[in-house]
Amino acid sequence: MNGVFHILSSNSLLQTSIKMPFFALNSPSFSLQKPTSLSSSSFLFFPSHFPLLSVQFAASDSQLNVEVTNETSEWAMQDFYTLRKELETTSKRVEEIVASAGLQYLEEELAALESKAADSTLWDDRAQAQETLSSLTDVKDKLKLLKDFRNQVEEAETIVNLTEEMDSIDTAFLKEAVSIVKALNKALDQFELTQLLSGPYDKEGAVISITAGAGGTDAQDWADMLLRMYMRWAEKQKYKIRVTDKSPGEEAGIKSATLEVEGRYAYGYLSGEKGTHRIVRQSPFNSKGLRQTSFSGVEVMPLLPEESLNVDIPEEDLDISFTRAGGKGGQNVNKVETAVRITHIPTGVAVRCSEERSQIQNKVKALNRLKAKLLVIAEEQRATEIKQIRGDSVKAEWGQQIRNYVFHPYKLVKDVRSGYETSDITSVMDGELDPFIKGYLKHKYSQLLTTSG
Repeated sequence: MNGVFHILSSNSLLQTSIKMPFFALNSPSFSLQKPTSLSSSSFLFFPSHFPLLSVQFAASDSQLNVEVTNETSEWAMQDFYTLRKELETTSKRVEEIVASAGLQYLEEELAALESKAADSTLWDDRAQAQETLSSLTDVKDKLKLLKDFRNQVEEAETIVNLTEEMDSIDTAFLKEAVSIVKALNKALDQFELTQLLSGPYDKEGAVISITAGAGGTDAQDWADMLLRMYMRWAEKQKYKIRVTDKSPGEEAGIKSATLEVEGRYAYGYLSGEKGTHRIVRQSPFNSKGLRQTSFSGVEVMPLLPEESLNVDIPEEDLDISFTRAGGKGGQNVNKVETAVRITHIPTGVAVRCSEERSQIQNKVKALNRLKAKLLVIAEEQRATEIKQIRGDSVKAEWGQQIRNYVFHPYKLVKDVRSGYETSDITSVMDGELDPFIKGYLKHKYSQLLTTSG
């Protein structure tokens, strides 16, 4: 009989187990020879100065492998059944989305737009031509996305069907299918989110302006934290970001900052971030570590191309001032008054631009930002003329907040409009804003339906 056996002591004082080859256990005190017959429960007797030993055979490696393989197989089967169920749910979801999007209608619209784009008189009206080409791109992208959804479902279904036909489950196949379904569900979430965006500027990039409000140094530090939060969110969306203006705080943080986010639907997603953001925490700037409440205001406007800013603002409605730009220095920075601040007198809306090296370039950019801001306000208030608009600025103070961030005595982030909340405040500050964005857009959409109904 080949194999390995354990010698187990029957003496209660000796608890160890000795593992040795079956044929050889040689020592000066005794020797053990191969017996003619031995069962798994047989006992061997040695001289009196050795305790009674029990001999039991260990399971062979092949038996252990069979047990492990069986257990692994069981887990793999459970994972497979879970995957199949998840795939069925995802497949139904894809078909519902394709049906609601109107695939046939989109294909007809694509044909009409392509015919219009091929017309030789297209560029007679430049604005109309750009609108046509933009619509054509949107329809093409939407159709491609819907077809990609179906292709991914078919790919995952092929893997599942192949796995069912195999004698054993291939874990590599299983992982690939799980990865496809996971990525597909994430893409479907994103697609559903874009369907909630219907504003005229939702497809554009965004300009975020953050200003420290009530709370002193804590508020300035909070403004800096918000800037980082939005930058991390934009990076996760693979958007291009640029801090165009930043005014440092006296002790810590920032007094104000402007962030440009370039990417499709950036404004649509971020428009709901406009408002006052409130933080409650133990102040790191208070020697007694007292709890402090601070506020910061966030303004969001679309990053519009110059040709779409067809707004005429009378010169007498503008108050233009020039200051020295802050920064690390240079030929003009801190020496020449290149920074430009423009205030729209009828509404009190003000913008500042200091990122360019020349005063003229900063003035052009500041004017464009002002026009974009006025367009958004006009859209929100449904005004027909800019002169009818009367202030829509964010007040960073108590009672105006749209979202609360509580770090102490407990952890909670809650949007007061949609009611969505989470205790994972670390992830939120690291840019995990999608649940809040989705919650607000759904809230806004439901309100719209209520109003129209």
